Amino acid sequence: MKQKKFLGTRLKMAMQFRGLGVTDLAKKVNLSKQSISLYANDDNVPPYENILKLAHALDFPYEFFMTEDRCQTVTDNTYFRSQASATKKERQAQSVKLEYVAKMYEVLLNYVDFPALDLPNVDFIGTDNQEEYDSGEVTKEIEEISLAVRRYWNLGLEPIENLQLLLEKHGIILTGFSAINDKIDAFSQRIRVNKGIYMYIVALVLGHKPMQRLRFDMAHELGHVLLHPWGDINESLSKEEFNGREKQANMFASAFLLPKETFGKDVSAYPLDLEYYAALKKKWNMSMQAMMYRTRQLEIISTNQFLYLMRQISKRGWRTLEPGDVPGSMHETIFQSAIGMLFEKGYLDARTLMREFANYGIILQSKDIENLLQLREGTLKTNSDIISIVNIKQNIRG
Repeated sequence: MKQKKFLGTRLKMAMQFRGLGVTDLAKKVNLSKQSISLYANDDNVPPYENILKLAHALDFPYEFFMTEDRCQTVTDNTYFRSQASATKKERQAQSVKLEYVAKMYEVLLNYVDFPALDLPNVDFIGTDNQEEYDSGEVTKEIEEISLAVRRYWNLGLEPIENLQLLLEKHGIILTGFSAINDKIDAFSQRIRVNKGIYMYIVALVLGHKPMQRLRFDMAHELGHVLLHPWGDINESLSKEEFNGREKQANMFASAFLLPKETFGKDVSAYPLDLEYYAALKKKWNMSMQAMMYRTRQLEIISTNQFLYLMRQISKRGWRTLEPGDVPGSMHETIFQSAIGMLFEKGYLDARTLMREFANYGIILQSKDIENLLQLREGTLKTNSDIISIVNIKQNIRG
C-alpha cells in the first residue's frame, strides 16, 4: 500500500482557493512565513499538529493535503469581466474554484450524459486595436454573428425567456458563486475533459445583481466563447486589448438579447420616455440602461439624447437600482438536476458521491461543493448513522 505523505502542491492549491498568501496564512496559524514556504515547496514536511492547524485555518479536510489530484481535466484561459480592478490573487482564487467545478464535471461524466457543446461556427475577424473595435465593420460583423446564433438555435427574434436553460441545453455549463467582492464580475473558462472534448464553464456572481443584469452577464460570456481566442492568456493582453474584447462581448450581448429588427421596432415608438423603457423592461427582461445603450447603438437616438437619458437615470438614483430590480438568482443548475436524478434513482447518495469525488482527489467541505455547483443547501448532507451495504455496479460507468 502506498504510504500517504503531505503534498506541498495541495497547500498551494488550498491557499489559492481561499485567496490567501503566505503572510496571511502564517498569521492565521501562528507560524513563520519561512515555514509555510518550506511546506508549500515540499522542502520540509510539517508535523501532524501543523497540518491540522493548516487544515483548520484553510477550512479544508485534513485528507486533502495528503491526496494527489487524479483528475485529467485541463483548463485553459479564464476571462474575467473586471480584470482591471481585481487583484491577481482575487482572480486566481475564482479561477481555481472554477477548475474544481471542471473536475467535478469530469467525475459526473462517469454517470450522466451532459448536453454536448452545440455552437455555430463563427469566423470573427474583429480587432484588438482600441481605435477600431467599435468601427462600423466590427459592429456589422457582431450584429451578423448574433443573428446567426439565433438562427442556429431556432430562437426567432423575440425575447429569450430562460437564457440559462438555453445555454445549458447547448452544452455551456453554468454555475454561480456567492460572497465574491464587487471587483469581480462574471467569468468563464474553457476546459478539456478526459475524453479530449472542449467545454465552457460560466460562473455568475450572485448576491445583489437583478436578473436582468445576470442575463446580460450570461450573454456577455457567450460573446467571449464565440468571438475570442482561448489559447491567449489574459495577463498577456494590454489594457487596450482587454477593454476592446470586453466591449465586443458587450456589443454581442446587446445584439443577441435585443435584436435590431424586433427590439428596434419596439423602442422606436417612445425612445426618450423613461416610463416606456420601464414597460419594455418587463417584455425584454433587460435593464433600462442596457436598452438605452442598445437604442443608441442602433442610432435610434443620438449621443446627446443617450446622455440625456443617462442623466435622468442618475437624477432618479437608478444607476445601481432601477424600478422593479430585486436580487436575481439562478434556476436549478444542470449539476443539481444531474445529482438529484442520481440520488432519486438510487445510483448514488450523498456519502458515495463525496467518496467518488475523493477518489479523484476532490476533497472539499460539502458546503464548498454545494456553493461551487450551486446546489441547494443540504444536498450533500450525509447521515453518519446510515450504513451502506451495497455498492454501485461497475458497468454503470460504461
